[in-house]
Amino acid sequence: MPSSSSSHQQHYASNTSDVAKYQSLAMSLISATLFLYSYGFISSIMSLPDIRSDGGLLALHSLNQKSGLNIAVEDPLHVDVDADTDIDDAAEVEGEGEEVDDTEEKEEIGEEKDDFEEQFEKEVKQRKQSQAKTTHEKYGIPAATWPVTSTNKLQNKWITLPHPGDEAMTVIVPPFWSPPVHNNQLMPKEKALAIGSCITPDPSNPQNYQRGEECPLHERTVFVAIASYRDWQCKHTVTSIFQRAKHPERIRVAVVDQIVDGDDICDEPISETCATLPDQVICKYADQIDVYRMDAPLAVGPVFARHIGHRQYRGEYYTMQSDAHVTFTQDWDEDIISQQIATEDEMTVLTTYLTDIVGSIDEKTGKSLRNTRPIMCNTAYEGGPQGMHLRHLSQPERVPPKDLTMPQLSPWWAAGFSFSRGHFVVNVPYDLYQPMIFQGEEMSIGIRGFTIGYDYYAPMRSVCFHHYASMNKDRVKVPHFWENTNTYAG
Repeated sequence: MPSSSSSHQQHYASNTSDVAKYQSLAMSLISATLFLYSYGFISSIMSLPDIRSDGGLLALHSLNQKSGLNIAVEDPLHVDVDADTDIDDAAEVEGEGEEVDDTEEKEEIGEEKDDFEEQFEKEVKQRKQSQAKTTHEKYGIPAATWPVTSTNKLQNKWITLPHPGDEAMTVIVPPFWSPPVHNNQLMPKEKALAIGSCITPDPSNPQNYQRGEECPLHERTVFVAIASYRDWQCKHTVTSIFQRAKHPERIRVAVVDQIVDGDDICDEPISETCATLPDQVICKYADQIDVYRMDAPLAVGPVFARHIGHRQYRGEYYTMQSDAHVTFTQDWDEDIISQQIATEDEMTVLTTYLTDIVGSIDEKTGKSLRNTRPIMCNTAYEGGPQGMHLRHLSQPERVPPKDLTMPQLSPWWAAGFSFSRGHFVVNVPYDLYQPMIFQGEEMSIGIRGFTIGYDYYAPMRSVCFHHYASMNKDRVKVPHFWENTNTYAG
């Protein structure tokens, strides 16, 4: 019987022999693999066309075109368009030293180079444009353009809503341009700047009108929303907006005109028709005025009318809300934009109860005669048919401090005048279901706007003035939506 140490020695010798066999087999496989790889590499080198580095890109493209191949190039590398050395060498090989009249071939190659260079540059430009995702696409914000309209039912795909005062009836309205984008938090500046159109597109991307702060000040579009109830002064307000704007070409007015037969129509000129007198302001800017007409008996107050007004927004840089009986000062658009910029606050909303028109504007120059400014700092409860309700009030109008260099923060929002960046109406749209409400709309908008980051400021200067009935006997005759009180609950 063998000893234990002898058995171990035999087992060890057996294992050593097996390892040597496996090592020999592995080395054979590695050697075979290296041989095949080397053969393939040398074969591929030998099969490459004879192309030198100078002008090589064009030459390679020319040869590949003949064989039906295609090449893709990431960047516009340097190409010598006069380099035809490689093409000439190829022709000499084909002719085996014979004299060949290659004039026509050279001409064809030259044309081929020109076509390739043009196509190459075009493809590179298109590739860069498609790869460069615009900011509004990044945040899922709709594209805006200019000029634009909200009254094209086919283009905007209008929708049907139940009437807020009578669910048995329906109304057809424009869709919102975008749902709110705030996500219940303060928007980053980049996202906020993605909203707002310019009257000219980005020079590097003709499809992009949302240029953010790169859009020149005088090209930033302004959306003006007006709710009018049987108001003969509405056409005067629209005329004033365009006539006294520094840059009327960048303004679009959207009116919700609630009328009956025989009432003045908001987008008709003040005196004669456009056919007889086409130079009237409303005639000249007719393409920048969108009017949503509603039968006055369907009206249920300013909230629903202004809700429809917000639906007509189409991505403009700024948005303004105004009453239908307001007169503007000369260059009002340039003035109010400069005040908004002075706050250095993307979430600024300039808003206030307007001063009365009497003694406020020089009719010859269109400029303001006042050096005071209105500001809303008071509030109180008052009674009425609907019971006690909260109402905002203005403090006595005074001259602002001399060292005031920007609008002053104030606590309230006013429906009669509001100017802000366009995203305000996107993020804080009017509530649809507040029929027959007058007092209360301002609290709703004001609170909702403040809780997602908007700041309310009193303008430093007035850019428009209000026609109050107490000062204008002709306004006493203007009807109000309350004539529908017995028709709708509220």
